[in-house]
Parts: sequence; structure tokens; C-alpha cells
Amino acid sequence: MPALYLSHGAPPLVDDATWVAQLGAWAEDLPKPTAILVVSAHWESAPLTIGSTTTGTPLTYDFGGFAPKYYQVTYRSPGAPELARQVAALMPDGESVAHQGNRGLDHGAYVPLTVMYPDADIPVLQISMPTLDPERLLQLGQRLRPLREQGVLIVGSGFTTHGLPFLRDPSPQAVAPGWSAEFDAWAAERFAAGDLDALIDFRSKAPGMPYAHPTIEHFAPLFVTLGASSDPEQTPQQVIDGFWMGLSKRSIQVV
Repeated sequence: MPALYLSHGAPPLVDDATWVAQLGAWAEDLPKPTAILVVSAHWESAPLTIGSTTTGTPLTYDFGGFAPKYYQVTYRSPGAPELARQVAALMPDGESVAHQGNRGLDHGAYVPLTVMYPDADIPVLQISMPTLDPERLLQLGQRLRPLREQGVLIVGSGFTTHGLPFLRDPSPQAVAPGWSAEFDAWAAERFAAGDLDALIDFRSKAPGMPYAHPTIEHFAPLFVTLGASSDPEQTPQQVIDGFWMGLSKRSIQVV
């Protein structure tokens, strides 16, 4: 299986016909996964923590201020206890792994999956980001890489720009602010060049900072995806681009 970094969107993503079509087409072009492993921007916890492995664990509605319908969404994907055991076994000797069996998928995981795999028939496991350090997240991705040979789809779920405090127009079709457009163009160029060093150093090298990422958790999952690839310096396929609420939804696929 390839590995993905996708811009996951807020709960209203499901109401955006263009984005729904893009994610749906992307899923159709992929082989059907045996399981899905998600690292989301919305779960930072050290040491690495494994979420629920039980079918039917309630979702984590980690957002506020949205219409009631978004808190009624369900996604009853099968649990993935065997995948959880494999993830734990792939971690370094002497490095502890925690378990949080009552933590269901957060919106960084379930929102895109409701669009890409609406039948909820594929086992899904979410693990935490134990750090925001790009180098360490690359190492985590490298440890997870063997799972791809078993048909596991590894997904880093974030947002290519996420400067929510600096948005002036929150409408879905808003024109991208300069800082968002500049960061997005830089990211597209660095992806095309396979420039891993620049991506790692995005906080100091990318234009539009710190406005594009006043906090960095939404770009950090990218490095798990790159680490899980066969070559982190490859030129990834840039599957989705464009903006939503002025934020870059650029998303990539690596092999």
C-alpha cells in the first residue's frame, strides 16, 4: 500500500461537494486496504499511545461550535487488535507504549474516512503523535513501514496550512490569505523537488510562517507519512490541491 498525508478538514468537509469528490476518487484509485492506521494532528500524547481496538467505541468529537448534526455522526469501523499488537512490537526495545482503550477516532481520522470508506468495513486503528519533532516522526514512520507490505494504509492526517486565528473570511470558498497561498506554493515546490531537508526545517524556511502554522501539529503528521515511504526524498504524487476556508488542502501519496 502507499502511504498518505491528507488535509482532513473540519466536520463540514462532508458538505463540500468538490472535496468529497476528490477524496472519494482518491480512495477508488487505491487498492482496498487490509487495515488503516491513522496518525492525526488532534492527538498528541507521549509515550506513543494506541487508541481503541474495539468495534463500536464512540467517536471523539474533539471540536466545538458546530451544528448538532456533526455530533451525531457515527463510524463503526471494525477494531484492529492485531494491528495494535504489531505496532507495539515495532517500537524500540525499552520504549514504553501506552494504551487508551476508550479513545475512539477523532475528527482527523473519521471525517475523511467517512468520505473515502463510507461502508466502514475496514479495521481502523489510531495512534498518538508522541512528539512534534520532524526527525523523530520520520523515525516513527520508518518503524511502521513494514505494515504497508501487509496492505495497511498509513495515513498522516493534518492540514497543509492551519492558521485559524488569522482567517478573516471563514466561508468555504474564501480567497486564500497571502500567508496560506505562499506556504502552499512553497510546499508544492519542495514536494516536487523531494526536498526533505527543507520540509523538516519548514518553521524557518517556509514563507508564510508562523501564520500558516502558529502551532505545528497539523503539518507534523506529514513526517510520519514520509518516514513510512520507501524513500522520504522521493517526489510524492500531489493528489489534491486548492483551498478551503483559505486553508491549503494539498494532500500527497508516497510509495
